[in-house]
This record gives sequence, C-alpha cells and structure tokens, in this order.
Amino acid sequence: MVAVVVQPVQPSKVTAMPLQLYAHPFSSYCQKVLTALYENGTPFELRLLAHDDPQVMAEFAALWPIKRFPLLVDGGRTVMEASIIIEYLGLHHPGPVALLPADARAALDVRSMDRFFDNYISTPQQKIVYDSLRANSERDPRGVADARAMLDTAYAWLDRLMAEREWAAGDSFSLADCGAGPSLFYADWTHPIDPALAHVRAYRQRLLARPSFARAVDEARPYRPLFPLGAPDRD
Repeated sequence: MVAVVVQPVQPSKVTAMPLQLYAHPFSSYCQKVLTALYENGTPFELRLLAHDDPQVMAEFAALWPIKRFPLLVDGGRTVMEASIIIEYLGLHHPGPVALLPADARAALDVRSMDRFFDNYISTPQQKIVYDSLRANSERDPRGVADARAMLDTAYAWLDRLMAEREWAAGDSFSLADCGAGPSLFYADWTHPIDPALAHVRAYRQRLLARPSFARAVDEARPYRPLFPLGAPDRD
C-alpha cells in the first residue's frame, strides 16, 4: 500500500481593505472625524472630495446621494454622520484612546456635550457663514442676529462649565472634544469669543495644542483663503 500524504491547504493571505474616508480637510465635521482617527493612529485612505476630481465625487454621490460629508467606508459598509462614524470606529477599530466611555452614564455625558457643540456652536456658526454666501436680496439678517445671540449664550454657558474641568466631559479627551475642536476653532473666527470668557478661550487653546486636532488644523491651512468671512491671521 502506498501511503498518501495530504498536505494541509494553506489559507490565502487576505489583505483587509483600508478604511476610506470621503472628506475635505477644511470641513469642521471632517476635522471632527480626522481628530478621532489621528488620536488613535487608525490607518485610513482619504478620498479627498474636490470638484476637479470627478471620479471621487461620483463615487461619493453613488454611496450617499444626500452628499453630506464625512462618509466612512469599511469594506461593504457605509457609515454616515461624524458622531456615528467616531462611535463606529470605537466599536470596530478601537485604539488606545477610548473616545466614548464604557460606562453608560459617563457615555451619556459625552454624547450630551457632543450634541451641545454640534447644535449650539457649530450650527449657528455655519448659519452666519452660509448667509454671507447669499446674494444681498436673499440675506437673513434676523437669522444671523439670532445665530450670534445663540453663540454668545453658548459661550457663556460653556465658560461656567469649563471652570471646573479640563476636557468637555471631564478629565479625559473624548468624542465631545473631537467635535469641540473644529466647532470652537471656526466659531471664534466667525463670532469672536469674548476675552472675558477665559475658561472657554483656555479650553480652545488646549484643543489647538492637542496633537490630533493640531494635525487636522495644519492639514487644512492651504484652504484658509476659501473661508468666506476671511480667515484671521492667527491659529
């Protein structure tokens, strides 16, 4: 009898597809996700959204017809909205920095502050910027005044809160700070934070000094001439 030796089949090496982020470096919500990616050193491929690259723009529109960015693609899965993308990364591509606490109550505090920066800093800031792009006959002076009043109220509330903490939700850098960085960065350009609000201004400086957000800011420097209100010569 002839012995037959069956060699085990070696599994083929499958190279995982890199995460793809459809984004633009000058966008505040894209910077929010970029900060989270850089905070954990998560590898990804940037699919730069630019009108002179119709292929990428067509890919983006096919993936998400609403065409709001950033957009994350992980293999066959598409993830929309900056906060959801960051939570998704924490679940499926965790790194050394947990941007959302495991404790449900602590996580609720982080999510609450995240919504604060999106709704009461970023939204009124963008209202002012977008109104400046309209024709004079289409301007909304009452809406802009309301947006500026909202920013003043939000700054004052945040100043009281930050008197007792280092980061948005306490002692640890979190999802909320990923959103706070670009929100306060552009808001202070658009409607300057009162110098008397020392705690907010100090917090903004801590965010700018954080390596992950500082990298996002630096990568966006070439696009500063695009800021509709005129980028100040600082930061």
